[in-house]
Amino acid sequence: MQTTKKASLILDDGTVFVGKSFGYEKPVAGEVVFNTAMMGYPESLTDPSYSGQILVTTYPLVGNYGVPRREEENGLSRFYESEQIHVEALVVSDYSFEYSHWNAAMSLADWLKEEKVAGIYGIDTRELTKRLREHGSMKGKIVIEGGDDIEFVDPNLSNLVAKVSCKEVIRYGNGEKKVVLVDCGVKHNIIRCLLKRGVTVIRVPWDYDFNTLDYDGLFISNGPGDPDMCGITVEHIRQAMNGSKPIFGICMGNQLLSKAGGARTYKLKYGHRSHNQPVRQVGTNRCFITSQNHGFAVDNSTLGADWEPLFINMNDGTNEGIRHKSKPYFSAQFHPEAASGPTDTEFLFDEFVKLL
Repeated sequence: MQTTKKASLILDDGTVFVGKSFGYEKPVAGEVVFNTAMMGYPESLTDPSYSGQILVTTYPLVGNYGVPRREEENGLSRFYESEQIHVEALVVSDYSFEYSHWNAAMSLADWLKEEKVAGIYGIDTRELTKRLREHGSMKGKIVIEGGDDIEFVDPNLSNLVAKVSCKEVIRYGNGEKKVVLVDCGVKHNIIRCLLKRGVTVIRVPWDYDFNTLDYDGLFISNGPGDPDMCGITVEHIRQAMNGSKPIFGICMGNQLLSKAGGARTYKLKYGHRSHNQPVRQVGTNRCFITSQNHGFAVDNSTLGADWEPLFINMNDGTNEGIRHKSKPYFSAQFHPEAASGPTDTEFLFDEFVKLL
């Protein structure tokens, strides 16, 4: 018999959803967002792009395959996307206390407790998601029965990229070609995808002046929060664009490359967080199903004359990537490396490495 405490998710419009705690019992606050993926919660929870957010899974049953064991390969986690959980809390409809998977090392609840992350189940996530779709992403907090109350927090007012970026330069691999990776909150599978293609990866902090380094290509990673917080990164990218070395950006990297090229970004109503976002490559009828996790987007109308959209979201027409018309600079708003999610667009890593 499981003993659980009553817990409540409170939105900043006063709406209250009452459920039960299955994670670490503490009050937390953040931005409430939803993800429509059917699986992949270990990857999502360890994605630094979720920093500051309370994650709602629309798929009703969560926890049935536990979480994988901790293993490292080439200095990277084999089964997770970073060294720790980054969400503030996890909200699910039905939590499975029993789990079964060949690679499971512990339950999701035990993992949340180990990393001191709140979890709440028994929530009507359909109603919650409908409210978020109507109002957009909202501030929220989770309080435990008999515990302390806390204030609402807007994580986008903080520099989340600085919070999740590495603090020192880290090298991976020993390939002939060297890629500088600007870590804005990089997922480990991005580094795995680059290493698989035989390059040396030099991972640098978000505000590091990489223009002092010797490299063959520049990669700008995904990351959380508002790209306007990363002005110094944009300046470094702009300086790199005075040359002609290849540049590839993913997610936050798309937004920062766009800003370096003179474009503006804006906050989406409720963002794209799923495994099934359809995008079309501009100028073709090629369409791809993509994995995404972002709350901001590039304003296509502000792209300079030297730039053009590379991909467009087929659901809402928003920007999903850009490219320079004459120099080897391009980006994708989605995640070609997936983890978890479809791998339809992993060929973009091949395109980048060919340019080096």
